[in-house]
Amino acid sequence: MKKILIVTDGKAGHENQSRALCEALGYPFDLLRISYPCRLRKALSYAADQVGILSPKFFCSEAVSGDYAAVVCTGSTAFYPGKVIARQLQIPVAALLFPSGYRLNFDCILAPAFDNPPLRRNIIPIPVNLTAVNQDFYQRGVSAFLERHTPRKPAIAVIVGGPNRVATMTADAMQCHLDRVFSATAGFERWVTTSRRTPPDVEALIDSYPFDYKLIYSQDQFNPIPAFVSLCEYLFVTAESTGMLSEAVTHGQAYVEVLMNLNDPHSKFARFIKGLGREGSVHIFEDSLGEANRKVCMAGAIEKARELLGLVRF
Repeated sequence: MKKILIVTDGKAGHENQSRALCEALGYPFDLLRISYPCRLRKALSYAADQVGILSPKFFCSEAVSGDYAAVVCTGSTAFYPGKVIARQLQIPVAALLFPSGYRLNFDCILAPAFDNPPLRRNIIPIPVNLTAVNQDFYQRGVSAFLERHTPRKPAIAVIVGGPNRVATMTADAMQCHLDRVFSATAGFERWVTTSRRTPPDVEALIDSYPFDYKLIYSQDQFNPIPAFVSLCEYLFVTAESTGMLSEAVTHGQAYVEVLMNLNDPHSKFARFIKGLGREGSVHIFEDSLGEANRKVCMAGAIEKARELLGLVRF
């Protein structure tokens, strides 16, 4: 059985989406780490691609050998190298996320619908990021979590990300969110996890609340998300955490509540949440709980990608 070659920039959020696609397609994979020696080289890759020049001289990677079925690449750093390596190996290439600035002549592009991708045969709009589909992954996560904590009643969980260019996160705002969450969830166990992006003062605030289970990322890098998604009745997720929201709306049975912290109501993050809200997959939390637990099915998009890449079903 041939493998898929994942061309990766090493960023977990990108690499995990590539892994998820391979897993959903039923193919094993190898990883090839790439990088640009400087920003100028990456800038030049956009110009080179526009005039049809596909050269390995712009980026750094190990030599590639092997009989692969396809190349998968996610993120701006991986798009051009993915094209180049696929051309060298004479195999199809799939891009995850919209390859803005590059020619759209990938064999397959799985582009978030909130990026408003153009209508083309090779572009598959998807409502959420790709996440792991292997049920063993979630079962292992639940088992590992239960070694740390034994639930005694139904639970809710709060998943906290961090600030970015369109979202803020302050201790004062988080205190307001948490006070409302605690008020609305009497009778439940309350669990929480922060992330590598969570500011120290916000982590300190969260640590001061009487959660039944608490994971402070700066102190412990265990991943409780698979267990949260699998076991909780409600999941509260900060609005900028598109990866965590994607996981929450594609797995488990939990109702999903969004803790809004976006600065720009017209940003792609806002479009992402509005789209999920229209489908009944998320509810924007203020003071009361919603009933949004419609899960997103990605099977159609995966099968379309399989067709465009010419991959067989095992």
